[in-house]
Amino acid sequence: MFGIKLAMRTLTKTPFVTAVAVLSLALGIGANAAIFSLFDQMLLRSLPVQDPDRLVNLANPGPKPGSQSCGQAGGCDEVFSYLMFKDLEASSPGFSGIAAHVSFGANLAQDGVTLSGEGMMVSGSYFGVLGVQPVLGRLIGPDDDREFGGHFVAVLSHDYWQESLGSDPSILNKTLVVNGHPMTVVGVAPRGFMGTVLGSDPDVFVPITMRSEMLRGWDRFENRRVYWAYLFGRLAPSTDIEQASTAINTAYAGIIRDVEAELQQGMSDATMERFMAKELVLTPGYRGQSTLHSEVSTPLKLLFAITGLVLIIACANIANLLLARGANRGHEMAIRGSLGASRRHLAGQLITESLLLAVLGGVASLVVAGWTLNAIGALLPPDASEDLALRLNPGVVMFTGLVAVGTGFLFGFYPALHSTRTDLVSMLKANTGQPSGARSAARFRSALVTAQIALSMALLVAAGLFVRSLLNVTRVDLGMQRDNIITFGISPELNGYEPEDTRALFARAEEEFAALPGVTGVSAAMVPILTGNSWGTDVHVQGWESGPDIDSNSRLNQIGPEYFSTLGIPLMSGREFTPADAIEQPKVAIVNEAFTRKFNMPGPDAVGMMMSTSGEELDMTIVGVVQDAKYNRVKGEVPPIFFTPYRQNERLGFITFYVRTSLPPAEILRAVPTVIAGLDPNLPVKELKTLDAQVKENVMLDRLISTLSAAFAVLATLLAAVGLYGVLAFTVAQRTREI
Repeated sequence: MFGIKLAMRTLTKTPFVTAVAVLSLALGIGANAAIFSLFDQMLLRSLPVQDPDRLVNLANPGPKPGSQSCGQAGGCDEVFSYLMFKDLEASSPGFSGIAAHVSFGANLAQDGVTLSGEGMMVSGSYFGVLGVQPVLGRLIGPDDDREFGGHFVAVLSHDYWQESLGSDPSILNKTLVVNGHPMTVVGVAPRGFMGTVLGSDPDVFVPITMRSEMLRGWDRFENRRVYWAYLFGRLAPSTDIEQASTAINTAYAGIIRDVEAELQQGMSDATMERFMAKELVLTPGYRGQSTLHSEVSTPLKLLFAITGLVLIIACANIANLLLARGANRGHEMAIRGSLGASRRHLAGQLITESLLLAVLGGVASLVVAGWTLNAIGALLPPDASEDLALRLNPGVVMFTGLVAVGTGFLFGFYPALHSTRTDLVSMLKANTGQPSGARSAARFRSALVTAQIALSMALLVAAGLFVRSLLNVTRVDLGMQRDNIITFGISPELNGYEPEDTRALFARAEEEFAALPGVTGVSAAMVPILTGNSWGTDVHVQGWESGPDIDSNSRLNQIGPEYFSTLGIPLMSGREFTPADAIEQPKVAIVNEAFTRKFNMPGPDAVGMMMSTSGEELDMTIVGVVQDAKYNRVKGEVPPIFFTPYRQNERLGFITFYVRTSLPPAEILRAVPTVIAGLDPNLPVKELKTLDAQVKENVMLDRLISTLSAAFAVLATLLAAVGLYGVLAFTVAQRTREI
């Protein structure tokens, strides 16, 4: 205790050095704590379930003839058909259970109020495999998914129950309308459980056998060539992942050989051989399933490395400052040593002072970390910042404490040894004007400041490259004019609209928005552009020879009239769609330049050629060719795309509107909810923003990395400047009497 009191008195005698040291530590540790918070949430944290280390994710890479629906839970290698899930669940060697799930968009209506949210369809084994318990009522079980479309039950997430329903315990057995269907609330999930997909925060869980009701008109449960469900399992007791992989692949090979191989048509011998050789891939599932795990891994590791370098520079600063202060305390150390104090006692006292500095810096770093997390939240889109817990949790505070203690030893050890060297005569002479200090110490100090400057310059160069890369991304030619365009989506189908009613509502919405003052164009699309969404299918094109091993796939979109003129995408030849291109009229399509190149079409002269998406009969006339424009990613290549009129689609669901205005976009942003409420007050508006904001969200990760790396590089440079000051201060302190 006496040592701590002495350390506190000593630090208060040099307030400037103490303040600089604490500030350096606060900045260095705070930056690390903030990035660790993100790192922990997105790459380290386990699911809040029973024994998460026993969970494994399943993937089935290899040929998958048919259609694939892939989402945020993983890529197309990870999706399974429903019947394959049931086959694996029935056998499941090496597992105590296998579960399936898939996310969906949910319109939730309660007491006449409809909100737009997220939902997750889960198998009856889902909660049992995870081992979670309800906070109220019960969870979905095996009896809730035995028949298709026959189980109108729902489980609420704890956040939705708390925030939207006021934690009302009487909600049990009441009705919640989900996508137009009354569902009986049977329970509430435990606090902190937000499903098994990072980046998705479901409000409601429903049985997976209700997919046809949640997505009106969908009915492909018994089609083994339709892949859409994500699977995970729990290892059986005393079974490791290698043993489980061997066991389940034996069963999987039998299903492929005896059941699925017979369903493949037109497949070449080489492709059939690869199909028969497919194996399940098992990976640890303690973090759940998400594409974000791979997308953010490299950027977060890079940011962690950058903040680590910043902390090293801060530690070098403080070591230099302590050396400078120790030069003025050489006489004190010599007298203490001459009076009998051991070197261990003196060094221990100096290290105690270093640790006290570290503790003060660690406490201050929590404030810096909070500010950094708030700044990161401001850079992220609203949805992303809501999904992440941008606050300091106990794990981050513990990490901060460990880093603070570690840095206290790191920057305090050498100054303590140097200031307590055993040559007392030299130490006393040093304070009568004679030179003191070993050459090795001088070289050490010079090496520290040189390394600091070198590291800070390297970080500045790296930050400059990131910023330049971001500038290049922002200058990418999108192939469209994104200024003054408002975008938003509505899902009438989820409120129970029939297809003909949906088409009528879309037509009325187009008319209402076109009549607003300042609006110069209105159109719509089924696939929202530059959001990461992608639809694709195989096509047959006039003059193109297709085959089982020939890539005939193209991206697609279903759009409204004046789509290209509204977005400013040049029409190379032909015409745009009009309201006359309705469901009872001949099928028409518009293709982009990449489509004509892939399918060897004569460019703009492709107008009048025929194509189809089903069978060999070419039943669709190409009426236009448009210039290439970005589809789902700013940084991605423009894929082959064909467009069809959404008015010719028999099943209409979610649609995104695009409204171009000559007025400030804020005026239309305010008008959109009013117009939609006038059409249907129970229809929620989704993703209301400008197209420019959508583009920025599409390159959000690039913006985040560039901004943070630049900020940390500037911080490192400032800390290096402080380190240079430390060396100069030490030199001046040594030569004070000479000067």
